[in-house]
Amino acid sequence: MKKLTLKKSERLKSRKQIDLLFQEGKNFRVGPVKVIYRLEQAGIEALQFGVTAPSRNFKRAVDRNRIKRLMREAWRLNCTELKTELQHKSKYLVVFFIFSGRELPNFNEIEEKTIKAIGNLREIVVSS
Repeated sequence: MKKLTLKKSERLKSRKQIDLLFQEGKNFRVGPVKVIYRLEQAGIEALQFGVTAPSRNFKRAVDRNRIKRLMREAWRLNCTELKTELQHKSKYLVVFFIFSGRELPNFNEIEEKTIKAIGNLREIVVSS
């Protein structure tokens, strides 16, 4: 069984990468989650991922941090198929999730939306 981890190199931290993603990336919505992505030919890792929850909707940092933690966990558990697809196609994908709901979600809701978003991303990778 493969170890399910979210390595440091898989986390989207570079300000340049994030700015480029917001300028040139494409997006779609899955419920309260907006997914911004950019697909390229080659990169350091096959997949990089970032997440945010706006302070406009959640004033308390505790709530924002919980949402981000839930989203990262759902991603970590479900992104292995997408990673293997990217490696087979030798592509590089940068993904950013923005939670725009107004109520605190539970893990099941977040995981359901994350699985749908990963499915959409897989279709995009396969079709390209």
